[in-house]
Amino acid sequence: MAVVKATQKDINLLARLLRAEAEGEGQIGMMLVGNVAINRARVICSDFEDVRSIQEVIYQPKAFEAITKGYFFQRAREKEKRLARRSVQGERRWPAKYSLWYFRPDGDCPATWYDQPLVGRYKLHCFYQPTGEECEDVYNTF
Repeated sequence: MAVVKATQKDINLLARLLRAEAEGEGQIGMMLVGNVAINRARVICSDFEDVRSIQEVIYQPKAFEAITKGYFFQRAREKEKRLARRSVQGERRWPAKYSLWYFRPDGDCPATWYDQPLVGRYKLHCFYQPTGEECEDVYNTF
């Protein structure tokens, strides 16, 4: 059962994001990007109070470098679509399991990002998850 509502158009959009943001980090790296996007659609907190759909998450201003820097032009392939479906179905992996933020620094991961603690790194991306009660919805199981 899906943890967020998703049409085929949403799956394609999410799959394009996975490819644009993390193709070089393989299937796990792309899956982690999917986890963060789905987490953002599920919570009502922080910068994500007004985003409820996959489309709103992806096109939220300044949310993803692939959008702001124009890397979001490639079509989704079947492998990215499968990963997008798995994310929509609720499959989550550490370090993005509860993360709402990630980014790719030039060097080491900062200890915090948007005032949230670093929980881990996968290849080139650093992942950050909320603490406290502000975004506790992200910790709900499906």
